[in-house]
Amino acid sequence: KSVTGSDADATGVTPTFITATGGTPCSGAIVCTNYKVHTFTGPGTLCVSAVGNPAGSDTVDYLVIGSGAGGGQAVWTGGAGLQGGGGGGAGGYRESSGKASGCYSIGLPANSCVSALSVTATGYPIAVVAGGAGGTGATSEPGNVGTSGGNSVFSTITSNGGGGGGNLDQVGIDGASGGGVGSGGTGRVAGVGNTPPTSPSQGNPGGEGLPSTCHHGGGGGGASAAGIPGGSAPSPANGCGGAGATSVITATPTARGGGGGGGPHGTNTTQGAAGLGGGGASGVPGGGVGAAATANTGGGGGGNSISGGTGPGQNAGGNGGSGVVVIRYKFQ
Repeated sequence: KSVTGSDADATGVTPTFITATGGTPCSGAIVCTNYKVHTFTGPGTLCVSAVGNPAGSDTVDYLVIGSGAGGGQAVWTGGAGLQGGGGGGAGGYRESSGKASGCYSIGLPANSCVSALSVTATGYPIAVVAGGAGGTGATSEPGNVGTSGGNSVFSTITSNGGGGGGNLDQVGIDGASGGGVGSGGTGRVAGVGNTPPTSPSQGNPGGEGLPSTCHHGGGGGGASAAGIPGGSAPSPANGCGGAGATSVITATPTARGGGGGGGPHGTNTTQGAAGLGGGGASGVPGGGVGAAATANTGGGGGGNSISGGTGPGQNAGGNGGSGVVVIRYKFQ
């Protein structure tokens, strides 16, 4: 029926809306006039004080990203040449479709049918943790694996941490996105992504290493693509981190969830495109330190590189990036 002179919609129902506090409100918490966004860059609580109805709003959209893993440290005391540790895997990337709070461009097409979450008038604890540390401290072969990232949590949604990057010959660790594995050793199996499994997938596997010297380490897996295998140096196309994803849930396009680059030989590897993982360190004589991922992107840290016989243990993998939780809903 038609209704005039009141706030009721065409069905005769008066719209009511969600009211909540917590986190860091984006642009005064008002996005596109009718939508609020709360961003959590660390632990906190989304305090919902009122729940609306379907004519107004009673569900929230979310972006939940786990923290990225550290890149691997490769230690090698052999002859001439360089070896590289694997890049760290990105933290899990989970996002709803945006249909509950006005359509926005989500990061991954596979998430276009993911439902928003219903909320009640209560406090929702938010978990956001630091990224995993890069491998460091080893003074003998094969070096140390990067530390895996930690989980980010909102309500029933958990995005897991990325898997640590491998050292000279150990496997990359499984995680939301898997860690890449270093070059030159015997156990060159990259970390498996989407671990534990979610649907749609929260991440991708890391890249493989290669068995001989003078190769890049494998890149860490990213939100939207697997890490690139190590491959023959000095090609910059090898060993790069898997691509992340770009969402505009905050009304500003932001890239998150890229894998870390593998430790390079000769030519730098790069972070995952659109994701701000750490790039692999420069493969200069003596090696280099892997780059850290950008905070609150869930990116993986870059693997280190080391040249044979130059003093093992002086280099480290880069640290992973911390996670983030973003909540969006219609408030008027």
